[in-house]
Amino acid sequence: MAVWLGLCIASAASTAIAETDPVPEPLNKPGNTLLIVGDSISAGYGIPVDYGWVELLEQRLVQQQIPWKVVNASISGETTKGALDRLPALLKRHHPKIVVIELGGNDGLRGYPVQQMTANFEAMIEMNQKIGAQTILAAMRLPPNYGGRYAEPFFQQYAIIAEKYRAGLVPFFLDGVAGHPDLMQGDGIHPNIPAQPKLLEQVWKPMEPMLERLAR
Repeated sequence: MAVWLGLCIASAASTAIAETDPVPEPLNKPGNTLLIVGDSISAGYGIPVDYGWVELLEQRLVQQQIPWKVVNASISGETTKGALDRLPALLKRHHPKIVVIELGGNDGLRGYPVQQMTANFEAMIEMNQKIGAQTILAAMRLPPNYGGRYAEPFFQQYAIIAEKYRAGLVPFFLDGVAGHPDLMQGDGIHPNIPAQPKLLEQVWKPMEPMLERLAR
C-alpha cells in the first residue's frame, strides 16, 4: 500500500509418527475459516511472508489449538472498490465465518470520496452478513497534510460503520507502529518485521472474543 499512515517461525522440525500412534485430528476443520481482505500491510509487503502478522496469527491459532483455517486474500495496492469486486468469489470459495477487512489507505492516498469508501465497506459487510460471517474492520489514519476536512471523516467512518453493523473494530491498525522509524521499513510506509507482532495484537483484541463466541 503506497501511503504513509499514522504520520504517516520459527520453523518446526517434523517428527515421524509411528504406524501404531494415533493420527492427530487436523486443526483446520472445514467451515472454520477466517478470511483476511487487506492491502500491502496484510500482504506482507517488503518482508518474508513467514514473518507477516497473518502468518503469526496462524501460528497463534495452532499453538492455542483453536481449529481455524486462515486465508489471506490481501493484495498490495488494493482499494475498497477492488476488494468489493473480489469479495463475492472469495466468500463463495472459502465460506468464512470471520472476515477481517484491512483497507482504506490506498483510497485515501488517491483522494477517493469518503462517502464512496463507506458505501464499499458497508456493501462488503452486508455480503458477509448474508452468509452468516462476522466482520472485523481495521481502521486507518491519514497524515495531517491531508487536512482535517478529509482526514477526520476518513478516520471516523470506521467506528461509525462498525457500530452500525455491530462489527468488530480495530480502532487504529497501526497504533504504536506508525511514526516509529524503528518499526517501519526504509520506505517509511510499510511496517517491518519487528512491527508484525504489534499488528497481530491489534487484530487479536476484537478477534479473540469473537472466536470464543463462535466456539460455543
